[in-house]
Amino acid sequence: MSVVEDQMTRTVVAIGNFDGVHVGHRSVLREAARGLELPLVVVTFWPHPITVLRPDQAPKLLTDLRTRIDLLKQAGAHEVRVIQFNRDVAALSPAEFVERFLMPLNPARVVVGENFRFGRRASGDVATLAVLGEGRFDVFALPLEAVDEEVTCSSGIRGLLAEGDVAEAAQHLERPFRFRGVVVVGDQRGRELGFPTANLTVPSDMAVPADGVYAGWVTRLDEADAEPMAAAISVGTNPTFEGADHRVESYVIDRTDLELYGAEIAVDFVERLRGQVKFSGVEELITQMNLDVARAKQVLGLV
Repeated sequence: MSVVEDQMTRTVVAIGNFDGVHVGHRSVLREAARGLELPLVVVTFWPHPITVLRPDQAPKLLTDLRTRIDLLKQAGAHEVRVIQFNRDVAALSPAEFVERFLMPLNPARVVVGENFRFGRRASGDVATLAVLGEGRFDVFALPLEAVDEEVTCSSGIRGLLAEGDVAEAAQHLERPFRFRGVVVVGDQRGRELGFPTANLTVPSDMAVPADGVYAGWVTRLDEADAEPMAAAISVGTNPTFEGADHRVESYVIDRTDLELYGAEIAVDFVERLRGQVKFSGVEELITQMNLDVARAKQVLGLV
C-alpha cells in the first residue's frame, strides 16, 4: 500500500536524480526526515533528463532503475515515485511541476540538494521552490557532501570510473561500484585457458570502470543468501584475440565448477590491478593471468 494513499497523511519528500545513490544522496535522505515522524517519499526521474534534452551529452548511468530504487529504500525511503521524464515533463513550469508531482504527496517538508533545478529550461531553483511551497510545505536545501575535500557528485564518480580509480569511487559511493547483469555465453576461451569467466555485456548507457583488470567480488543475485565470491575481473574488448564487444568478464578464483549461464550476477570492483594489454600470444597471456589472480588474492585478503 502506498504511504500516501490516505490523503490526510503528511510526508517528507526528497527530490533528485539520485544516480548512484552516493554519500551525498544518502545525506539528503538522512536529513530529510530528521525530527519528523513522517514517511519519506523519494521522487526521482527516469530516464536521466539529459538523455531527453541533450541526447548527445547523455551521461553513462551508475545504476539501473531497479538498483537505484533498491538503494533508495535501503537508505530509508518508504516509497519511491519515478517520474517518466519526457518532453512534456520538461515543458512544465516550476509551478506546474509542483502541482502535478509534489502536492499529491501532501508534503510537510521537501528536501533537495542546494544545486537542484526544475521546471522548463531549469528555470526553478531552491528559492523558487520555497516561494511555491509557502504556507504549504517547508523547503530544506542541503550543501554538497565531500570526501577528503573532494565534492561528491555523480559526474565526479563517473570520472573516477573512467580513470579506473574504483577505490576512490567507492569512497564517494560508500560501497564498491557494482555492475550487474545476466551471464551470457562468450567466446569460451577462458575455459580453454583454465580461467573460465562469467561474461556480462555492457549496455551503451551504463558506466563501467576503464578497460583493465580488477580485483573484486561476484555474487549470484538469483539465489537467496548467496555469498560473494572472490574474482579477478577484466573489463574491455579482449584485444589479444581481436575482440570487439565491450564486456565485463569475471573469473571466480579457484572455481572451475560454476555454471552461471543465464544467472543474474553482481560484480563489485575493489581495486584496479593493471590496464588492458594486447599480448603477443596465449602463453604470455596465461602467465599474466596467473599473476593477476595472485595479486587479486592479496588485495581481497585471501593470502
